[in-house]
Amino acid sequence: MAGKDAEMSFWDHLEELRGTLFRSVLAVVLFSAIFLCFPKQLFSVVLWPTRPDFLLYRLPGIDFSMELINIALSAQFFVYLKVSVLCGVVLAFPYIVYEIWKFIVPALYDNERKAVRTAFSLSSGLFYLGVAVGYFVVLPVCLMFFVNFSVSDAIQNTISLGSYMSMFTSMVFLIGILFEFPTIILVLSNLGILNRSQLKQWRKYAFVIILILAAFITPSDPFSMFVLAFPLYGLFELSILLCKK
Repeated sequence: MAGKDAEMSFWDHLEELRGTLFRSVLAVVLFSAIFLCFPKQLFSVVLWPTRPDFLLYRLPGIDFSMELINIALSAQFFVYLKVSVLCGVVLAFPYIVYEIWKFIVPALYDNERKAVRTAFSLSSGLFYLGVAVGYFVVLPVCLMFFVNFSVSDAIQNTISLGSYMSMFTSMVFLIGILFEFPTIILVLSNLGILNRSQLKQWRKYAFVIILILAAFITPSDPFSMFVLAFPLYGLFELSILLCKK
């Protein structure tokens, strides 16, 4: 273990953690402030999946658009703040990962540092890949299902801004977090806790767990659930390839 870490007291570690949290929060605040300065540009991206010119809706046979309403006096303002902070977290994610790396690296042995460094180098790319999959694929598929679903012709779907933003957050941000799974597996593998043969034995259980996770995140229809489940299972297979023998 590093000599610096061995000499540090509990309060020193606590001070380091405080600094890590402060710098991470500061990065989120700064990026959020940038988004707060450009509300029209921000929401042109956030609301793009509701418009007929969205990429997925240009495929043959798809004709979709939706309108949002605001039913609470202060809803637009608070949605504006929440979206700015959310996008601030997304943009600051690589820096947050860097701060976490700096905090834990003194406590690692040299071989452990090399293993964890490799995983951390992949984490930002996987996070942004998950965000892209959620934004360009899973979210619009879920929107098409819910907007077009009706139990009776007498009932018209009127979608509120808050309802849309709730789905936007779960479909985009949470899927980005789920895409960090190979990072965790890679760390555990390089630390000798997991190996490739164990993961292969867990394949059937992994698929069931992934389906359950997808069912919680997406609507309850099978199609959107499988739209998310397949890339997640692909990540599991990627984890097996990255895992040590």
